[in-house]
Parts: sequence; C-alpha cells; structure tokens
Amino acid sequence: MGINVKPLADRVLIEPAAAETKTSGGIIIPDNAKEKPQRGTVLATGNEKLTFTVKEGDTVLYGQYSGTEITVEGKNYLIMKESDIYAVLG
Repeated sequence: MGINVKPLADRVLIEPAAAETKTSGGIIIPDNAKEKPQRGTVLATGNEKLTFTVKEGDTVLYGQYSGTEITVEGKNYLIMKESDIYAVLG
C-alpha cells in the first residue's frame, strides 16, 4: 500500500481518482473549474472486528463532498465512513 495510515472503527481510507482534465468534446478544463472526483480506490478499512462490504483494492463511488481530506507525504486521500460509499464498481 505504501501509506502508513490506518483508519479506525467504521472508516475507510480512499485514494481519489484524478479529476477530469478534458470534457468529452476535448475542451481543457482549468484547475479552478474541475469538479472533485466521486470515484476512488479503497486503500484500507478500519477495525478488523467489523464486517466491511468494501475491501482493499475496490473502486468505489461516493458523494462529492463525502469524507475528510488528508494529505500524507504530499498526496491527497479521503477518510470516510463506509456508509458514505454509494457503490462498488465491478
């Protein structure tokens, strides 16, 4: 995994997907107009005693303003409750 962060309780650590830089028509989106990604990869889950629906490596969809943003070693991550995840992409 490479990151030394372990979520607690019912929390999940997610690496957000990169924001889109172009529209489907090829228009380049400036940094200040990019929307926050709503997709990411699960890097870790909380307490081993709890049963999680998601697992490490799953690609998930979550709300645009879900979770708490953290920066570790210059890279951005999200920590959120598993209940804030809407779906697992398969």
